[in-house]
Amino acid sequence: MTGATNKLPPPPPRSPGAWLLLLGIVALVVASFASLPLAWSAFFTAEAVTSVREFLQGFAPPETSPAFLQKTLGALGETLAMSAVGTLLAALLGLPLALAGAGRMGRVARVVVRLILNVLRSIPELVWAAVLLVLAGLGPMAGTLALAAHTAGVLGRLFADALENVEPLAEQSLRTNGARPLAAFLYATLPQALPQMLSYTLYRWENNIRAAAVLGVVGAGGLGQMLKYHLSLFQMPSAATVVLAMLVLVALVDAVSYALRRALTR
Repeated sequence: MTGATNKLPPPPPRSPGAWLLLLGIVALVVASFASLPLAWSAFFTAEAVTSVREFLQGFAPPETSPAFLQKTLGALGETLAMSAVGTLLAALLGLPLALAGAGRMGRVARVVVRLILNVLRSIPELVWAAVLLVLAGLGPMAGTLALAAHTAGVLGRLFADALENVEPLAEQSLRTNGARPLAAFLYATLPQALPQMLSYTLYRWENNIRAAAVLGVVGAGGLGQMLKYHLSLFQMPSAATVVLAMLVLVALVDAVSYALRRALTR
């Protein structure tokens, strides 16, 4: 239109609480740097550079004997299986917990389940593995259950938030027209939240690949256990092969997960 000016609306006013929160975060960051004895200069000394160079030279060339590569491939498959089974168990456990955590079983159940989810995800996988190793012994069983326990807390919370953020009008319309609560949830609410829930599950699978490799350090099997063994014996070429196997596995899983997430969001 002639004479009209395209002016942007003024920004909304900032509340005092928002400014106080921002100042608190800045103060926390400054205090964190001030309280830690960070010796940045130690990274750039000639002695440090020489030590790192000598340490890295010990990894070359990687061990490539057929017998060791076959052993590494078996450990790679074990790590992949641990992450996949652990994530699947976590998703199966997290979904019913999410229903209660989203308030669909009453306020008391919501508070109790949210507390359980907080406990599950606040305990790191390494601690879960250390506890479960006492029960299940050394091997991938303890690592798989450790991944499942921690990831169930994470996915349960994410699933619950996804369900709470779904627009409730579709489910309310079905229930108003005589549909049962379960049928209304399955046909109206769950389809809206399912793509996001699947995306969360795939992302946690990526994280569990890395976590499964680390869990082997405490004796939970897989590539991590091989890495700890060869590093403790200073067999650096063998350790280099295990590290390369970890990198290949993580890259492959990242690519597969990315492709699946893109397919789900189309």
